[in-house]
Amino acid sequence: MVIALLAEAATHGGSAKPAFPPFETWHMPSQLFWLTILFATLYLVLSRMILPRLSDTLEKRSDRIASDLDEAQRLNDQATEAAQALELRMTQAKTKARETADKARVKMESEINAETARVDAEVDKKLASAEARISELRAEAMKNVEEIATETAQVMTSRFGLNASAANVKKAVADALK
Repeated sequence: MVIALLAEAATHGGSAKPAFPPFETWHMPSQLFWLTILFATLYLVLSRMILPRLSDTLEKRSDRIASDLDEAQRLNDQATEAAQALELRMTQAKTKARETADKARVKMESEINAETARVDAEVDKKLASAEARISELRAEAMKNVEEIATETAQVMTSRFGLNASAANVKKAVADALK
């Protein structure tokens, strides 16, 4: 309104140019009337239709976000519980596997020890048999050696021109072999 008064004062000051038509004072009452009607209509449309819908949309959105956050927290808690249960089961499974492995190891060790003892007994038996056989062969070989040595001593003494009785040669060989 102040602008309109300034514009009117400027036109009455003797200038030949007409004022800008919206600033002419005789248009002011109709402009104010339509401005009031327009703003009242805009206010009613906004307050009765648009703002309640916006308010409902914003409220639904905040409720949905809160609901989604609650659901996410619930699912996170479930995942944490499931992870803890899985860790517990894994620990139990590892413990059970260790126990089973220990039992299997003890069983295998006892079987190996039993088999080793059996094989050692067989080997000892065979060794004793072999030692007895070797002793027999050695004794037999020693008899043969004594006979061979006795014969060889008699032949050698006869070559050297000495006469020795078979009994003396046998006694000398027996004493030398002991």
